[in-house]
Amino acid sequence: MLENPRSPRVRAVAKLVKRSARQETGLFLLEGPQAAREVLAYRPDTLVELFATPTAMDRHADIRDAAREAGIEVVFTTEPVLDAMADTVTPQGIVAVARQSPTSMRDIFEAQPTLVAICEEVRDPGNLGTIIRAADAAGADAVVLTGRTVDPYNPKVVRATTGSLFHLPVAVGADLASTAERARAAGLRIVAADVEGEDFLAHRGILAEPTAWLFGNEARGLDAESLAFADLSLRLPIYGSAESLNLATAASVCLYESAFAQRAVRTS
Repeated sequence: MLENPRSPRVRAVAKLVKRSARQETGLFLLEGPQAAREVLAYRPDTLVELFATPTAMDRHADIRDAAREAGIEVVFTTEPVLDAMADTVTPQGIVAVARQSPTSMRDIFEAQPTLVAICEEVRDPGNLGTIIRAADAAGADAVVLTGRTVDPYNPKVVRATTGSLFHLPVAVGADLASTAERARAAGLRIVAADVEGEDFLAHRGILAEPTAWLFGNEARGLDAESLAFADLSLRLPIYGSAESLNLATAASVCLYESAFAQRAVRTS
């Protein structure tokens, strides 16, 4: 039983909320039963440590059993220790540490994807996590994050993905120019989501073809240099009085439109 919130082991876990510690160790923090459940189900090979209070393990017997099956020892802790490790106020009695496992761009595009999300300078952790979750839900093949995008292993991003981080390939630190080159070589059309783009509905038919959606910064969108890498820019219509759509919401619509179109072709 870990009882001292100030112990070196506890402090090492707590430091993973900082990007510098994640970069130095190659590890990241997972909080709560859902995150533990997803990593055990999809990427148990990346799980390094699993901490829990006895009460939490009694409440989530499926996690205890999955950890045992994966050969992962559950380290029991007190509530103060869990609180000291976690980034959230209520970690729900479970914290884990896992190895970062990004996918290379080469592997992503050699797999002949038909739907990819490219994030260029997405800075808000909640937005990035939601885009990864939406890409997963829409059946996208991968998400590519350029070097100016927030770290996907940031605890806030990880929480916002609700486990989708473990479901599909995610490339990090990519260069937009090389990403665009690889995407085109793999047969994908690069379509930018841009408020100054062409009418979405007028070009809806092309979304059945292999597509890499390009999403930009929450406040500034995509600059001219980034837009130059796109084959086409499209804007979503605003039918009501809203000034604009939140980035993650717009990305979800775009990815699902592609998913609908591609599946309609496959089943026709």
